[in-house]
Amino acid sequence: MVEHFWLGIAVVLLGGAVNGSFPLPMKYARRWRWENTWLVFALTALLILPWALAVGFVPDLARVYQEVPGRILLDPLFFGFLWGIAQTTFGIGLKALGMALAFSVVSGLGALFGSLLPLLLQNPSDLFRPRGLFLIASIPILFAGLYLYARAGREREKERPAAAVTAATASMSFAAGLAICIFTGVVGPSWNLGFALSGDVIRRSLDLGATPVTSVYAVWPLILCAGFIPNLLYCVYLLVRKRTWPLFVAQGCARETVLGVSMGLLWLSGIVLYGLGATLVGRYGTSVGFAAFVSAQILASNTLGILAGEWKATSPRTRRLLTAGVAVIVVAVIVLSCGGLF
Repeated sequence: MVEHFWLGIAVVLLGGAVNGSFPLPMKYARRWRWENTWLVFALTALLILPWALAVGFVPDLARVYQEVPGRILLDPLFFGFLWGIAQTTFGIGLKALGMALAFSVVSGLGALFGSLLPLLLQNPSDLFRPRGLFLIASIPILFAGLYLYARAGREREKERPAAAVTAATASMSFAAGLAICIFTGVVGPSWNLGFALSGDVIRRSLDLGATPVTSVYAVWPLILCAGFIPNLLYCVYLLVRKRTWPLFVAQGCARETVLGVSMGLLWLSGIVLYGLGATLVGRYGTSVGFAAFVSAQILASNTLGILAGEWKATSPRTRRLLTAGVAVIVVAVIVLSCGGLF
């Protein structure tokens, strides 16, 4: 059991690092605009791969959906659509603030609301038990980390030379980008509610021969495909308004397509690794394992953001604020997840 626990933690950490790195290929897109790359990413991560996994690993998938009451399927579809709106705004936040800032704000708030909303809806009495008390204790810590991060971001904007500000970031203020990421962090955990309300789908897939790990693959097409719709609509709107459709077949399109597909593979691979690792960890998979996953996300995205030059030409004081913000947010996630130990 101990060996499984530490193996599971290692897999979860790897999953968090992989998931936290998914926006990196977008930084190397040279010919495509944001909407071109994001649409290919969404097609890969939210449509093609979830169906491939579900069809490949869930026996009698069509029968699973047929034998589950239709009203049960509406919950993952509805909350998946809400999550899709947040996923779209996350992409906008990445463009505006960069990997480091966007991922830390969204992951920190997502960890909080992803735990708070299911608790309030399903077990509100737990709010005043150890699980809820740890959650409450994490809130001021999280907001302290976000405050430090916001200060670091504002200082970065002041210190960056004008030549380093890209057209993408120049079109949106830091405050607007931060507001978008806060919205994403609050609404983003809708996918967790979709999973929490999909127990009948998972149980039916288990009855028909799926394993505890692969049974959740039956839920992913419902949540992620519903989430694909807002991403598709916004990308199509931008493609039409900016007339960037022709870029899909222009010179260099093969390289740009590979970058978009790579984003999708990294994103979903991280989620799959987390599911595997959390299962290996056992009863603490959604507490200790979740804290490890989010922490690895934040640390990986910040490390890669720094290496990619997002904090280039900033002062030592600004980088200290960044480091302090990262540390405090990670502490908040750990405190939040400690409630799962009770």
